[in-house]
Amino acid sequence: MSDETEENERGRISRRAARILVLDPEGAVFLQLHDDIEVGPHWVLPGGGLHPGEDELAGALRETVEETGWTDVVPGPALWIWEHDYTRSGVPTRQHEVIFLGSAPRRDPIGDLTESFAHDGIMTCRWWTPDELADCAEVLWPPQLVRLLADLRREGPPAQPIDLGYVPNEPR
Repeated sequence: MSDETEENERGRISRRAARILVLDPEGAVFLQLHDDIEVGPHWVLPGGGLHPGEDELAGALRETVEETGWTDVVPGPALWIWEHDYTRSGVPTRQHEVIFLGSAPRRDPIGDLTESFAHDGIMTCRWWTPDELADCAEVLWPPQLVRLLADLRREGPPAQPIDLGYVPNEPR
């Protein structure tokens, strides 16, 4: 897969990405477990790098299909924007992400996604209820996900995406 990247002044590759916060009808969120030498194991929303010139929502939907097999995720508005660092395929990266709201039925990924999981470093995936997520001691991306979901449930989607800025990794 081709990504839109460039090297920044910090010696990291800049990468554009988009993800979808997939919620089921009861409010559970779908997350994937990745492992990174810089971050360690962490749970993240489906999505990933954008192709050159690709629209953020189109990229988020494409990546979600590639990682779940779901072609019927109903997209919603952009919720959050953030930047974070990690190491992708041995390359230090600063990723700029847009996260969109989405809805879908609760189910497992569809089809043989072995190659996609291996390519994207997905170890496993699962649905998390709000209570399970609130009690999660593992690393979540973005780290404020529990609070952001609570705000979303209480206030609905923001009129404009909330810019979380650059969020540094917690020390391992």
